[in-house]
Amino acid sequence: MADRVGGRPAAPTETTVTGADWDSRDLSGERHEAVLFVDVDMTEASGKGVVFDGCTFRGVRFNAAAFTESAFLNCTFVRSGFFDATLRGCKVLGGLFDGCTHDLMRVEGGDWSFTGLPGADLRRASFTGVRMREADLTGARCGALREVDLSGAMLHRADLSGCDLRGSEISSMDPLTVRLVGAVIDPHQAVVLATALGLEVRAG
Repeated sequence: MADRVGGRPAAPTETTVTGADWDSRDLSGERHEAVLFVDVDMTEASGKGVVFDGCTFRGVRFNAAAFTESAFLNCTFVRSGFFDATLRGCKVLGGLFDGCTHDLMRVEGGDWSFTGLPGADLRRASFTGVRMREADLTGARCGALREVDLSGAMLHRADLSGCDLRGSEISSMDPLTVRLVGAVIDPHQAVVLATALGLEVRAG
């Protein structure tokens, strides 16, 4: 099991849902607290204003699921799949993703601060306009982090090769500890990285 940001333990669960078929279920407005979900099928599930608080998801399929303005607070995701899932304006605070798949996952807006994605393969996922302050991306492989707030994010050994970083806050990034070959950046970020490398940037 990967470590959570700050070493916080996973939230204890009180009830268990095993093998349930929630395929295409509309979860709008529902609240689930301290629930352990095991091998639950949430394929094409959807919802607005859904709250999962202190839940653990093991082997859960979120394929093609779509959540809007929902919250996953201090949740743990283990070997769960997010193929073609979409999360818009969601709060995924203090969570941990361990051994999950994220192909074609789209995250638009919202707050993923203090969330752990260590070693995650995010090369075919996209994050746009997301707040990821102090998120753990140690060793992660990323494909698109557009206009993302990475203030204080842990990026040691992250592979950002070919990653689209334009508009993202990267002032805390150490370019000597990440792989940036072919990454796409904007002029402001070029100055930030050059300064971090000890270069003197002059006009003219």
